[in-house]
Amino acid sequence: MSCIISAPATDNGKTTLALLISCWAFTKGLKLQTFKVGPDYLDQQQLSSIGHPVCRNLDVFLSGENWIKKTYRKYSTLSDLSLVEGAMGLFDGLGSTQYSSTADVARILDLPIVFIVNAKGQVASLLALIKGFREFDKNLNFKGVIFNNVNSSRHKTLLNEVFKNEGIKILGFLPSNMKIYLEKGNLGLISPKEIREILDINYFADFAEKNLNMKCLASLLKPIKNDLSSTTLNFPFKINEKRPIAIADDRIFHFQYPDTVEFLNDIGIPTIKWNIFNDEEIPKEAKALIIPGGFPERYASHISSSKRSLKSLREFRNLGLIYAECGGMMILGDFIIDEQGTPHKMAGILPFTSKKGNLSVGYRYIKGKKDSLIIKKNQEARGHEFHYWQIEVTKNIRNKLGKDLIIPPTSPWQIKSWGNKFKDEGWHSGNVHASWVHIHFPSSNELSKNFINNLLKSN
Repeated sequence: MSCIISAPATDNGKTTLALLISCWAFTKGLKLQTFKVGPDYLDQQQLSSIGHPVCRNLDVFLSGENWIKKTYRKYSTLSDLSLVEGAMGLFDGLGSTQYSSTADVARILDLPIVFIVNAKGQVASLLALIKGFREFDKNLNFKGVIFNNVNSSRHKTLLNEVFKNEGIKILGFLPSNMKIYLEKGNLGLISPKEIREILDINYFADFAEKNLNMKCLASLLKPIKNDLSSTTLNFPFKINEKRPIAIADDRIFHFQYPDTVEFLNDIGIPTIKWNIFNDEEIPKEAKALIIPGGFPERYASHISSSKRSLKSLREFRNLGLIYAECGGMMILGDFIIDEQGTPHKMAGILPFTSKKGNLSVGYRYIKGKKDSLIIKKNQEARGHEFHYWQIEVTKNIRNKLGKDLIIPPTSPWQIKSWGNKFKDEGWHSGNVHASWVHIHFPSSNELSKNFINNLLKSN
């Protein structure tokens, strides 16, 4: 059956609970397939770090219902247990709607819900809270609740008294414990690629055994066995030409869905890792380059001193296609100004400087303004943004690259968020497409087809 871990709001302990269960399963020799609702990269990386199969994202807005159904069925079928971690609060979706929320995914996949709630400073009020969520949508199946931050036997006793005749099964009480605290940064959890200390799997597993009803939870995690022939993710094309794509992948740039590399390999395109942190040159055989999002602002000085990587990037501008998202776009500009106000020289391919700004987060509707590497004029697509940095356009746009003038870049598309109007966004210049927007390549058939077709037409 499997289940979805959800909560009334962010920061109630969803990821901690998912990691506790994941570590417990690992120490028992059970293969657990995890999923993450929404476009989240960092929670997905945490759940992929335990030793189980890689965590998969389930995002209705970005990928559509059919994609998430097939993804869930395909990967849960191959494991002993499966678990879905929700996003934000249970009913929080696009704008003020429930569309693409955890509740939406629960309905689409017909999965029951295990609620985790921060119980600090509350007892009887928690009954009103949970009853309210349960009554709000009676078609959802609430299987139980876990209370977080329960630090005394008296608190536990009182909660048991309040809930004993309410038909709500309590599946555990988690005390506060800094050893299972997950470090956070500006955009959420710190990526495992940046954490020096490795998560103590045995400690997490033992903590789960002592504080959770693992027998009951394990029974909820049994996946429904599906016919594998009905779970195939069909892609609209295959290619026979060897056109390798290099993908930046290191502790700086790692906001990349695992499906992307699998998708490219499945359609016949080899992929090669490019490590900017180690000052590597772009592999000579690469015909295109993908620079995903990440945290270049944290490593701006390190990137600036990575002379081989930046020189290679400037040279590649005339040799192959460059597709860059969010943090990947930032290193294509002239400078990154770090949080201390110090400017650090970047590749200088696009005429802007990046600096700290306000949070920009949420799903985006996309409409093509012109034909570019990945979109055609008037074509529609979907993506999402999540960043604190902003760009300031260089006044003199006539940047030089060796002897060649860059074609003045213009916006390849317009984007809009919930309740707002379309606005120009991103950069397109010759073989370069760069934007704040992240997309899900494997399920974005038209965009991925455009990109591949342009790759095949390139030298």
